[in-house]
Amino acid sequence: MKQTIIQLLKLSFSTQSWRKTGGMAISLALATIGLTSCFSDDTTLAERELSEIVIDQNSMKEVYNINKNETLVITPVFSQTQAQLNVKTTWEIDQKVYSNEPSLSFTGKELGSWNCRLILENEDGRTFYPFRLNVNSPYEEGITIISADNDGRPWLSFMAADENGNDTQFYDYDCLSVNNSDIQFASHPADMVQSAGSLILVCQGNGTSADVPTLYYVNEKTMTVENMLTVTEYPDFKPTILGIPSMDASGVAYPVLCENGKTYEFSTTEGALVKPTKLKYTYAQNMIVHDNGSGYSYELLAWDSEIGALAQIYNGYGPYYCSKNYHQTRATCTGQNNYFDGREFCNMTYVRMTDEQLAAGGDPQVLVIVKNGQLVQKVILSTSFWKYNFDTAETVLSDNGGTKVAAVGACPLTATTPAIANMTYYSLLFADGNKVRRWNYTTSQLLTNADVLQTIGSADAVITGFEMSADHKKTYVAFYEPSQTGKNGSLWVIDTDRGTILQKYDNISYRPVKMIYKKK
Repeated sequence: MKQTIIQLLKLSFSTQSWRKTGGMAISLALATIGLTSCFSDDTTLAERELSEIVIDQNSMKEVYNINKNETLVITPVFSQTQAQLNVKTTWEIDQKVYSNEPSLSFTGKELGSWNCRLILENEDGRTFYPFRLNVNSPYEEGITIISADNDGRPWLSFMAADENGNDTQFYDYDCLSVNNSDIQFASHPADMVQSAGSLILVCQGNGTSADVPTLYYVNEKTMTVENMLTVTEYPDFKPTILGIPSMDASGVAYPVLCENGKTYEFSTTEGALVKPTKLKYTYAQNMIVHDNGSGYSYELLAWDSEIGALAQIYNGYGPYYCSKNYHQTRATCTGQNNYFDGREFCNMTYVRMTDEQLAAGGDPQVLVIVKNGQLVQKVILSTSFWKYNFDTAETVLSDNGGTKVAAVGACPLTATTPAIANMTYYSLLFADGNKVRRWNYTTSQLLTNADVLQTIGSADAVITGFEMSADHKKTYVAFYEPSQTGKNGSLWVIDTDRGTILQKYDNISYRPVKMIYKKK
């Protein structure tokens, strides 16, 4: 049709007048009219107006965001300017035809971002609507709980934080099984840490050849297992605690504590487990890891049960033993050279600090509680043990005033008592059955007089773990109800200072084993 119009115009003018009157400009203008919205009339008689497809802009978005495993459904609304002709729909994702259905149904199986396009066409032409589709991680940041179901199998519960860091709701599914349908996980989960882009999960198994101790590398954004290590060569390997910092390093092996108090060393980058070269003795079921985000710069504390002393691995070196003498070794950690000579270990807890407290130069600390005869004693130590005293030009033990009496008689805490401490309120919260007790550890308050901050669940409830918000205002309390069947694990959130219940999330897991706040 356009060619016909141009030929008629050429016949109406001489070549000279055609050039003078800008004939080519006229023909281009007419051609442009014919190409508007990619609709054209190729009929010779032009018996009807073109029927242009118009998409309702309110029915489509320029950008769509969904989480992994979520399904997005888009149903466009459109009209035709003239005759209601048959319309063909095409959905393109990443420049490939994905569907010809009237509505797009897309399930986000992989993380990523794609350029997409909706194409609507009838016999008169076509129209397009480009958009972008982002599949995001539903597990970016938030409370993460590993629990053991009725058969001892791991169940991972996750509650995402919103863009402002506020709690939302727990997903109503097991994040492990949903994302790893082809994997049969070992039973009896023991510990979980976040390190170098992974959640490292360790399970003890049940002692049979079909259910052996296993370490899993779980991608922290997709919850898919990327690697695993089964351990069959060490019969006494029944792991309880992973001594792994938040960032690993090549060529460095980190201790894994077992039920019998012995350790093995695990290289996260090589995926290998070997007999220990550093912590070679027997240790209490309590271990603290402090790091600054580097796999080479960290401090690990463990209680040597055989000689009754506190050992430290410092940046992969050591162990060094807590003493007023700098870099004390195990061989010389006897008598007065041992800071804890004659003491029996009760508990130690890392003191949480806010980002502001760390930025202000606060010293990372650990609260250690020991028994000396009938006396229960406390001491606040630097996790690095020693510091340089510029006044005396010597390296001295940083013990914040020495050992002080905390109670008389039995100590209410053991090595495995769930506990959490913070520098904002200088309080230690610890579990006593279904009660959260609070001890102001920098005052003269006796540990046995710790007040009940809050009672959790029923009278039979058992608290298994704590976590704390970054500003220390909220404390998360994980517990389970032994008399309940099915998902009997719950999480309550309380005000750290007042003990007020802020939120309840009941029956979101089985018996909680470990709870962490997973960071981005």
